[in-house]
Amino acid sequence: MSEWHVVWVPDPGRWGTLSAEGVLGVQDLPGAVTRIGLRPGDPVYIRPDGMVDRDFLDFVRSEVFRNLERETKRNYGTNYRPLLSFLSSRGLTWREATPQDLSDYRHWRCDAPENPRRIGGTKWNREAAAFTKLFKWGKVYPLPVDVSRRDDRAADSVSARVSWLTPRTWDLWLNIGLRGHDRSGVAVPGWESRTEMRNTSFVQLVLSSGLRRQEGGSLLTFELPTQRLRRGRYLHGQLAGALTRSKNSRTYYASVDSVGQVEAYVESERAWAIQRAQERGLYERLPVMRQVTKVTHGLKPKVEWVDQDGVIGAQELSLLGWRERQWLFLEGPDGPEPAWLWLTEEGLPMAPDRWNGVFRTANLRCEEVLLVEEERTVHRKFRLAEVRGKSPYATPHSGRHSFALYMLILLNELFEKRYGLTKADRRDFAQLFGDPWWLVKTLLGHADVETTKRHYLAPVSHLQLESILAAAETTEEGQDVEDMDGVFARLARETVGIQDIDVLVEVAS
Repeated sequence: MSEWHVVWVPDPGRWGTLSAEGVLGVQDLPGAVTRIGLRPGDPVYIRPDGMVDRDFLDFVRSEVFRNLERETKRNYGTNYRPLLSFLSSRGLTWREATPQDLSDYRHWRCDAPENPRRIGGTKWNREAAAFTKLFKWGKVYPLPVDVSRRDDRAADSVSARVSWLTPRTWDLWLNIGLRGHDRSGVAVPGWESRTEMRNTSFVQLVLSSGLRRQEGGSLLTFELPTQRLRRGRYLHGQLAGALTRSKNSRTYYASVDSVGQVEAYVESERAWAIQRAQERGLYERLPVMRQVTKVTHGLKPKVEWVDQDGVIGAQELSLLGWRERQWLFLEGPDGPEPAWLWLTEEGLPMAPDRWNGVFRTANLRCEEVLLVEEERTVHRKFRLAEVRGKSPYATPHSGRHSFALYMLILLNELFEKRYGLTKADRRDFAQLFGDPWWLVKTLLGHADVETTKRHYLAPVSHLQLESILAAAETTEEGQDVEDMDGVFARLARETVGIQDIDVLVEVAS
């Protein structure tokens, strides 16, 4: 046997029931793990002989690995395991790996017909980055793989997987997938979803703000936007830097309607979940709970709290990561209640990655309603394009992609039609305020406008939006330009990757 295994250090209170006799001869396993410097989310590698690999423990505890984001640690930790197993099958440790070994491993991972789970270029480049970090830390020279070398990177790598739905297609997905409607738009008798308002509110908030799953999924109740813009249709709030990829706080905008839906969820579904949890005494039994005593205002708001042991603490709101936020509680009329916005049916904070399951269930629900049984038996990856086009498919990040698309087209329409700007006017306007690409980049929180163009809007980068929107203008002077649904419908017909009702086969028949 040459198979390696990896286990992950649990969060506090998530160790489960440990044997009184100890685990692997250790009486206090959580305490022992803390004493050797491991943190929640760190990987621990088990060699084929069943022993913990001490060499990898040193790497995991090093500054090189320790300073990575927890999600990156999870990805890297997962990537290392198959490489270690591959090298063990050759009787090698990772320190003995050569460029030829990594070349053979890459062939197996990406190209070998015998491998039923081959990966693409983008995944290989991510793995190569993880391997490069390990080999550089271990001073393995010559480097078996170096992601900075052109030959060690995949040529077929793509920047991002873009998934767009037009506004009315999102409505279809919401109604069928989350509200339990049938093909005719009527709620199915007996449909019951105790989290329908939570789920639909989250989707609407992401669609109107462009927030990432972790950003929108980690908000606290007092972080909902409350400041109205001058026209009153949008609100703006502050997004904590600890929740963003760039680690920089930014202003985000959300429509009044979407925030209103979230507030309705807070007053109904969320309140009921909290009430049930309080009646069961659930919150008092939590291993970690910090009672918020004060939230300051100003340029750098700070949260102050006291924990179960009476220890007082404080931290800037922008520096609180999503795991710490789950420990924060406010004093409600009937006792403590989570400050975390999105709660499970049990009344506990819902981890951001659990939204993947909500979207997966909604996608399956759409397939159940819009596809016949014979079409559903074929895995989505192997379905004909005609079959895939019958049912909308969305992920949490699809909302962000769709927001970017909507804003780009809307801003172009405003600049070119509503304001009646000439080319010279648009050039002057762009110098003062930035063009639509720059504005969308700012809304998404990207550091570089090229990132916005390359990652989010690649499917329409070849199109001249001026021509698309010019075609929407009516011939009669004084009439309004075509509605946005018409613009999106034309764009969906001419561009790969955009889902729209008009191109979903027999959806409403």
